[in-house]
Amino acid sequence: MAYTVICVLLAHLVSYATALPKAFKHHDGCASLGEKNENVTRAEIVSAGALLGIAPIAAQNLTESNTGPFCRVVGRIPYGANNTLNFEVWLPEERYNHRYLSVEGNGGFAGTIDYAAMVMNLNTGFAVGGCDSGHLVSENGPSKPGAYVPFLNSIAETTVWIRDSIAMFSGPAKAITSSFYNCEPKKSYYSGCSTGGAQGYALAQYHPDVFDGIVAGSAGNWYNHLILSFLWNGLRANEPGAFLEQDILTLATAAAVKHCDSIDGVLDGVIDDPTDCDFDIVSLQCQPGQITAQNNRTACLNETQIATFKAFYAGPGADVYPGFAVGSESEWLAQEEELYTSYAVPILQNLVFKDLNYDYTTFDFQTDVKIVDDVAGPLITATSPRLEAFRARGGKLIATQGWADPYNAPTWPIDQHHKAEAIYGAQQLNDFWRLFMIPGGGHCGSAASYPQVPGTYHSLEALISWVEYGKAPDWVLATNPADGTNTTKKLS
Repeated sequence: MAYTVICVLLAHLVSYATALPKAFKHHDGCASLGEKNENVTRAEIVSAGALLGIAPIAAQNLTESNTGPFCRVVGRIPYGANNTLNFEVWLPEERYNHRYLSVEGNGGFAGTIDYAAMVMNLNTGFAVGGCDSGHLVSENGPSKPGAYVPFLNSIAETTVWIRDSIAMFSGPAKAITSSFYNCEPKKSYYSGCSTGGAQGYALAQYHPDVFDGIVAGSAGNWYNHLILSFLWNGLRANEPGAFLEQDILTLATAAAVKHCDSIDGVLDGVIDDPTDCDFDIVSLQCQPGQITAQNNRTACLNETQIATFKAFYAGPGADVYPGFAVGSESEWLAQEEELYTSYAVPILQNLVFKDLNYDYTTFDFQTDVKIVDDVAGPLITATSPRLEAFRARGGKLIATQGWADPYNAPTWPIDQHHKAEAIYGAQQLNDFWRLFMIPGGGHCGSAASYPQVPGTYHSLEALISWVEYGKAPDWVLATNPADGTNTTKKLS
């Protein structure tokens, strides 16, 4: 009882940036955790700096190691007929900040534990957990047209992937944390980006009681339609003469930035809000007698290329998925080359139509979208603007989205936010859910085209201040631009 009181008092005294003294080690032995939790398969102390020598972790080529000793707990959760979710929980022996954090189950099709995110947050004092999202990376298949993707042929694994995996392991992970320190964490948080961002929205929608606060960055939470955006762009770009080489994409971005950089009154090589930019790609169309290339670089565009740009800007339709923003063009190459064949086609062939010979070039955006919605929507999407249970329990959600994201059309989270605002009103929505757009921001960080834009977003720090101290964020700090300068920016 006396220890419980001390634990609670310290939990209230510790702040995000303040470390506990090294002497604070009131916890049960690491090795005993396996005796107390049926999901634990291994528990061991990892000494300071020894993390990178552990085989599965070394395979991810991390650049950051653990600065202090911690208890590494490895576990597994069986589910479905013959499926397993693998997870780890890392518990700092020193400088524990009395908070539990689950990190994303990786981007794309997932299948591995994000050790980089785990060690980064371990070193700031969190008890941190991560999982493989319910299947191994080997079950992702070769991820190309005509290939069998094992996890997409399992309804259980597909459902767990985005919708349920984080909640599934976080309950046991928090119980392990409580057992180790002999008290529950002060608060519990989740932070994820890309597919991890989608998992964040899924937590708020389907599992509202698991976390006190959620960070969802660059979220692909409308996943069944995100892949249709990939398909739309890939098919348009690969029509005869329509493909846009990188120099063409760069030409368009340079012209757009030149036209709209000054809108916000600051000449910084970035369009602050592309929705305010009236750049027209037709302004780059070749005129009679104009030289089409100079110094082996495209100088103007033909009609077919103009049509491709317009297709990307428009997207497959407001009811399907929005298009991309002006100023993001130089980031589109992946849309043309591999996103549709790596993600859209495998999902259509394995999950939706269940036919590896399905001809994806015949997809009808007028009639086939409903099929995708009916089959895949309930399994891989979390788009409800009604997050009433999460709001009622006092949960807080911070979302971020880059305007130059090469994967996600940036206006989708704005559209979703507007739908939520229509339900709750601006004031009530801001009480629990805030969206921060990032001028020149890429996918979960810097965009290659804008190296001067800070690419580390301090959303978690802002979330903690909001959850624990009631300080609702009017802005989120961004630091560490790719160009190596000390530029910082307030995202508002």
